[in-house]
Amino acid sequence: MITLNDVRKVYSSKVTIGPVDLKIPQGGITALVGPNGAGKSALLTMVGRLLGMDSGAIEVAGYDIASTKSRDLAKILSILRQENHFVTRLTVRQLVGFGRFPYSQGRLTTEDEEIISEAIDFLDLTELEGRYLDQLSGGQRQRAYVAMVLCQDTEFVLLDEPLNNLDMKHSVEMMKHLKTAAVSTGRTIIIVLHDINFAASYADYICAMKDGSVAEFGSPAEIMQPDTLTRIFDTPVSVIDGPSGPLACYF
Repeated sequence: MITLNDVRKVYSSKVTIGPVDLKIPQGGITALVGPNGAGKSALLTMVGRLLGMDSGAIEVAGYDIASTKSRDLAKILSILRQENHFVTRLTVRQLVGFGRFPYSQGRLTTEDEEIISEAIDFLDLTELEGRYLDQLSGGQRQRAYVAMVLCQDTEFVLLDEPLNNLDMKHSVEMMKHLKTAAVSTGRTIIIVLHDINFAASYADYICAMKDGSVAEFGSPAEIMQPDTLTRIFDTPVSVIDGPSGPLACYF
């Protein structure tokens, strides 16, 4: 479980995240949704200890992220940010291998190599593992970054907009992969999504944010209500019954 108690981040007198009190259940996928500037990415990066809090406390599986050693935290929690800029020319396999650093410290074992191969195969990157990142499309690179995070083999995985640069086909494939990872390994995956319909289709829980605070938290069925979505996104939203569940219509 991930627990946030009175978490705050103050950017200015007009821009504040929190206070946030939230318990994210263990297992499955929890999607963070909301309009631009709602605080989704900021909250995720505070949980991942890449952004400092001004007050409050965050615990991941009982570990206080403020006091836990980085090497120990890296074996419990992994995070992928939106901005991924590797200036060194790396192959896909080399990039994914960075996920094993908390365990190998750069000296890969046979077990590490097996885990790297599993992550590459899982994201359908086998034919691309020898290519350099600058030879890939944006979507292919995005899949490689997600493979790197999964290769870290942590119980908690934080992903900030992993569908960036992915077309419809690969967005669906990515969400199916993440759902499989959550179900088959019991991982807890926290994911920032812009598309509420992807959240409704693949998430077990939805945390809807607005103006730096948690507006709603619940199952997709609880969140996918016209009044709720209209209030959160400040635009008229209707909900219809789709072939696989509720769909938000906002065009």
